This record gives sequence, C-alpha cells and structure tokens, in this order.
Amino acid sequence: MASHRRPKQPSRTRVTVLTTAAAAAVALSANAANAAPSEKLGKDEVKAKVDKLYEQAEQATEKYNGAKEKQEKLQKEISTIQDNVARGQQDLNKLRDGLGSLATAQYRSGGIDASVQLFLSSNPDDFLDKASTLDQLSSQQVEALKKIQDKQRELAQDRAEATEKLKDLASTRTELGNKKKEVQGKLAEAQKLLNTLTAKEKAALAADQARANRSSSDRVDLGNDTSASGRAAAAFSAAKSQLGKPYVYGATGPSSFDCSGLTSYAYAQAGVSIPRTSESQAGIGSRLSQSQLQVGDLVFFYGDLHHVGLYAGNGQVLHAPHTGAVVRYEAIGNMPFQFGVRV
Repeated sequence: MASHRRPKQPSRTRVTVLTTAAAAAVALSANAANAAPSEKLGKDEVKAKVDKLYEQAEQATEKYNGAKEKQEKLQKEISTIQDNVARGQQDLNKLRDGLGSLATAQYRSGGIDASVQLFLSSNPDDFLDKASTLDQLSSQQVEALKKIQDKQRELAQDRAEATEKLKDLASTRTELGNKKKEVQGKLAEAQKLLNTLTAKEKAALAADQARANRSSSDRVDLGNDTSASGRAAAAFSAAKSQLGKPYVYGATGPSSFDCSGLTSYAYAQAGVSIPRTSESQAGIGSRLSQSQLQVGDLVFFYGDLHHVGLYAGNGQVLHAPHTGAVVRYEAIGNMPFQFGVRV
C-alpha cells in the first residue's frame, strides 16, 4: 500500500532568501537596461588629458635624468676610491716588508727588539700609543711604524667612504628605477587614452601635431636678432641643426632628445659643459626677464622648472617638447615662462 505523505514545504527563511535574490536580480536587470553607456571622451578632451600626462611624464623624466646623472657620478667616485685603496694597500705592504727587513737585519746583528716582534704579530697602533715602547725602537723603526700607522688610517677612511657611497648608489638606483616606471606609466596611460579615439579623430590629432612639428626655420619668423654671443650663437646653431629629431625621455642626442638633453647637447657642441637636468641648468648663470632674452639663452618654464629650451628670437623658443613631438620652434607664450638664463 503506497504511503501518502504531505510534500515538505519550504521554510519561511528559504522563501525569504529566494524572494530577495529574485528581486535583486530583477532590479539589476532593470538598472542594466536603463543605464546609459559610459560617455566617450571627445578628441579635444582626450588631447587635453594626454597633454597633461605628457607634462607629468616630463616632470618625472627630469627627476629620472637627475638620478641617472647622480648614479654615473657615484660610480666614477667609487671607482676612484677603490683604485686608491688598491694602491694604498700595495704601499702598506711595501712599508711592512721594509720594516720586516729592518727586523731581519737587527736579528742578524744581535737580536730583534721585543717591540718589533710584537708589531710583526699584531697591530702597530696598540703599542705606538705606549710611550715606553718608543724608547726601545730605533729612529728608523719609529719612522717606519708611523708611516704604516698613517697608511692604515688613510685606508680605513677610504674604505669607509667607499661603503657610504655604495649605499648611496644602491638608493639612487632604486630611485632611478622608480622614476623610469613612473615615466613609462604616464606614457602608457596617454597611449591608452589615444587608443579610445576613432581613426578619423586620430588622423585629425596627427595632422595637428604635424603642423606644430615645424622642421625648418622658413616656417617661423625669427626676426633679425643677432645679439647672441659667440658660444650662445654656436649652441643655438647646434640645436637648430637638430630640428625634426624626435623627443625621447632620457635622450641626449644626436638621434633623439628630451628637453634638457637638447640644451646640454647644444652647449657641449659650443665647448661649454652645463648640467644635465633643467633644474640644475637654471642655476648656472644670471637670470633674465623675457625682455632681456638674447638668442641662445636658456629659457625655463613651469613653476618647478621641469622644461627648458633655447631662445630663438622674436618670441620663439627652440626646444624638444614632449613624447610624440620633435625638436621644433614654439611661441614662448604657449608655456608658463619663468625666466631665462645666460650661460
């Protein structure tokens, strides 16, 4: 005989959970259906954001350049110190050999001084501090021991200096890596924004950039300013010969440049060594107002001085602007001018 049982009813709790879940699903579906698609940025908005990212990338680039310059300087200093330590150790070994020869001669002539025996088996500093010991040494031995003591002290100082500089080098390398990542991150973010544009919008932006990337002076009225000094004129001429070369962060030429890479390259061709970064270049000469500028003067922009170019005359600057651009002329009023510097 079949058993007739009442079907098990769902618990009130289970019904509540299912009902809530169903309501939530319906609400999400309704919201999804009614939600407006994310608003696409227009060409001009993308360009404004990209320009800002390029500016931030250039700020990081100048910090990167400074860290790289410091790294190279530290490496040279450490190499020099290590060479000095190696030569100093050779000198110390010769001094010890000389004292050993004195001790050998003394032993053959009638016995070795007890203090010299002590020295040959330990550190001379310990008993040079004892005045009574000096009385037992010949003047030649005293002089030899003092030379050894001085050389040991000198080597200890050199080794300590090398150790500190190696620590500084490690820290600088870390900073260099961080700044490189920051630059690359800003450029990647800019490229991601550019990739959101349509082919037509990209073509329009490219055309705008091509118009800005003037590659010859016949496109720009530089006036008749001949006030540049010999070296400034030579530097400007060197920079002018690089018109059309692409901007690449960290580059110092001759195939590509960043802003301070171009100015340092230009003055190097004129026989003048100037610092690598824009911030350092800002402190090498007398500051000038815009009305005092002459061709070849360095011109600085933005409050933190992260951009530099060369004054070209008639209110124009010759500079390496940013990623995606080339070495070109630009009106000085297109950027926030701070001051000029005459090298």
